[in-house]
Amino acid sequence: MAFVNKTEIRVIYADTDQMGVVYHSNYLRYFEIGRTELLRELGISYKEMEACGLFLPVKEVYIDYKISIKYDDVIVVHTCIDKLKNVSLRLKYEIRNKEDSNLLYTTGYTLHPFINKNGEIIHPENYLYDIMAKGK
Repeated sequence: MAFVNKTEIRVIYADTDQMGVVYHSNYLRYFEIGRTELLRELGISYKEMEACGLFLPVKEVYIDYKISIKYDDVIVVHTCIDKLKNVSLRLKYEIRNKEDSNLLYTTGYTLHPFINKNGEIIHPENYLYDIMAKGK
């Protein structure tokens, strides 16, 4: 991974099923938290990007579940820019245990086209693209 944002999250009870295991769709929330914090660390927030007319919908998601995350685990979401193209951004994720970073819960990626408020695919303004390129 290139520039990596590491975001720590303690798993709350509401994220789990009756067995205390994180429900599968919550991994996407963890990816989103990592993505948001990566961009913030690079110098732009989602809120600021949207105010500039740039949106990043999720076009594609891949998740490889390795072992279950459980209630009260402290996890670290490792997020990096995997590919930055003229009209899209692909981010890569690893979710690891905070205490034992060798304990890998899951890996995955999300693919995001750059679109405007009308849903048209665009090339972001140079300064926004440059901010994201810092993470490559």
